[in-house]
Amino acid sequence: MQLSRVLFSLALLLAPVAFVGTTWLYLYPLFDNACAFPSPPNGTAPFRLLALGDPQLEGDSSLPKAGAKVFRSFDGLVSNVQDAPTILEKWEFVRDAVRGIPKDLLKALEGYVRKPIDIRGNDLYLAHIVRTLRWWTTPSHVAVLGDLLGSQWIRDEEFERRRKRYWDVVFRGMEKVPERVMKGVETPGREGREAAEEEEGSEQKEEQAENKKWGGTVEILGGDKEWANRVINIAGNHDIGYAGDIDASRIARFERAFGSVNWDIVFTLPNATLPEPNEEQTSQHELPALRLVILNTMNLDTPAYDGDLQHETYEYINHVITTSRPVTDKTHATILLTHIPLHKEPGVCVDSPFFNFFEHSGVKEQNMLSEQASKIVLESMFGLSSNQWADGKGFGRRGIIVNGHDHAGCDVLHWTTQPGVESACPDKIDESEIHLPPALANASLLAEEPLEDAIVTNETLTETSSESESPPENQEPKWQAQRYPHLPYKATESGECIALNEVPHIREVTLRSIMGEFSGYAGFLAAWFDPSLGEKGEWKIEVSTCGLGVQHWWWAVHVVDFVLVLALVLGMVAVVTEGEATSESRRRSGKGVGLVDGDGKSNGEARVGGAGDGVGSRQRGAEKIP
Repeated sequence: MQLSRVLFSLALLLAPVAFVGTTWLYLYPLFDNACAFPSPPNGTAPFRLLALGDPQLEGDSSLPKAGAKVFRSFDGLVSNVQDAPTILEKWEFVRDAVRGIPKDLLKALEGYVRKPIDIRGNDLYLAHIVRTLRWWTTPSHVAVLGDLLGSQWIRDEEFERRRKRYWDVVFRGMEKVPERVMKGVETPGREGREAAEEEEGSEQKEEQAENKKWGGTVEILGGDKEWANRVINIAGNHDIGYAGDIDASRIARFERAFGSVNWDIVFTLPNATLPEPNEEQTSQHELPALRLVILNTMNLDTPAYDGDLQHETYEYINHVITTSRPVTDKTHATILLTHIPLHKEPGVCVDSPFFNFFEHSGVKEQNMLSEQASKIVLESMFGLSSNQWADGKGFGRRGIIVNGHDHAGCDVLHWTTQPGVESACPDKIDESEIHLPPALANASLLAEEPLEDAIVTNETLTETSSESESPPENQEPKWQAQRYPHLPYKATESGECIALNEVPHIREVTLRSIMGEFSGYAGFLAAWFDPSLGEKGEWKIEVSTCGLGVQHWWWAVHVVDFVLVLALVLGMVAVVTEGEATSESRRRSGKGVGLVDGDGKSNGEARVGGAGDGVGSRQRGAEKIP
């Protein structure tokens, strides 16, 4: 069978697989409704944040060192053989070294071949997700929620290599947020400035930058189209460490490459976007505003290695609090982007609360913030409170919290009760609308009276709950977390009914990692202003998530495509080669059938009728014989 036929048959077999796989790989956002930004009933949300969690770029620290030996089993073999007292022991050393050759070769292939290919493929996999989602969903902003790199312990040389891969491969064509935006101060030396103006204003600019640590920049939302090409980078524990090992050098290294660890910006809606602009909304401050807050949560908990850096973070939180609009102003909303999730009870998410500490310097590892640090974020930055007499009745500012760290992802509603406030639950509740704790869920099957009646009258349905489990009257209610989306009502173990949308609450989205092991997930956060809500309108914030699939699928599609193209190319080469071989064969066979003349020379022609003529001549010659 001809080789070309084999190759073309292989290509024909792979063609439909390659077509389907490639189409899905490059158009996957079109096949999944979750791979899109939520949108208002009419139009597109003006703020669309593509959020990515924990890429964790690995690097040369996982590869063999330059000049590393391949056959490590032969280390010390000569000296061991020389020192061995008997021939048998000498032979055993040689035998063990030879037996170690396959293991050394496998390790060398792992380090010098597979691992570099895996690292390169991982970069391209992440780049494919970023490029595809940006193309199909057109985000207005892009953010990476920490753990950009795989380790905070790497040296500066390796950090620089990974930084270069981050910008040149994964986020090719994009850039970090300019310093002038993060600091709220224009940096001297921008293009288009006269040298004289730069010299005249440089000292003043530097003084402003020193006095202004944080951002506070105010921009019109959608006014600067360059935001679509910028990456908002949040610091993670693999970038700068936890509280117990963060130092100024790591902070400075991260900020030079990716941007500040603490900064904020306020986006206001232009007057043209408001349905009925009025005189009360003439100043920029009174226009509906969306505030983006980037917070380093790695050193909120104690003990901390560097107290000054921790103090700086809390100083920044105070800056956010003091510069925020009143909690009663619902035309303002806050989007908090950070890395470590807030505290949750065990079982709510995949990760449970966990802390580990260095012997002397402080926090070594943590899955979540402590209850105290979480309370600071919820009650200070968002103004939420269990006190019904607090400003805004304790319901705080509109907003959402988005973070990473927990690679599996989690979506929750943080809420707390307000003592003295009557339940907002209706008299009759469908059991499908209420979340029951395990004790009640089991006991309700044995209850003689309907579940809703027992909840409304606060009757205890199970003997397992006791008065000691309820918090004392003078104790402030704790913050709790419920998986989102949630049922409208929740029953406590004491039988109390809580309407979750009628108590202080806020949503926290912990994004599943973009790493191939976790299916390359991404988050789509959309925010728009709805003038029909409340007295002056309120912001609506919605989030959806989707994944590409494990990295093996990305590899499989490209391997099939490569084999298909290779089969086609080799098949065409084989056709040409086989054609030339056939022509040569025919040319040679044509020379082989030529006639031989009477003088013994070939005439070089194949004469079909020659033999007949010869026979006829012999016959005529025979007739003349007497």
